[in-house]
Amino acid sequence: QVQLVESGGGLVQPGGSLRLSCVTSGFNMGLWKIGWFRQAPGKEREGVSCISASDGNTYYADSVNGRFTISRDNGKKTVYLQMNGLKPEDTAVYYCARGWNHANCLPSDYGAWGQGTQVAVSS
Repeated sequence: QVQLVESGGGLVQPGGSLRLSCVTSGFNMGLWKIGWFRQAPGKEREGVSCISASDGNTYYADSVNGRFTISRDNGKKTVYLQMNGLKPEDTAVYYCARGWNHANCLPSDYGAWGQGTQVAVSS
């Protein structure tokens, strides 16, 4: 069955870094767009960064542009999110999800989700 499993979250001080991993199985990841999303307490889930399958085209939310980098390794069936310069407002549960290759980086465009990994940024 289709599975996406996130890992790499944790507690980090402001200005620190984390690398999230999304390991996929049960489908050919090379044919799908993969996105990272996050949801903070009391807030709606939002798109953080997405990467296309065909050309590796990337999207970043304005709030993370220049600090986060998304990448994919189709051979390892894994998508990464390198997060640098973390801020307290980055605190959230981070999810990866699968979408059609024409999808925007919106949660409603994605149909298979991981269970999430918690990121907490605090001094």
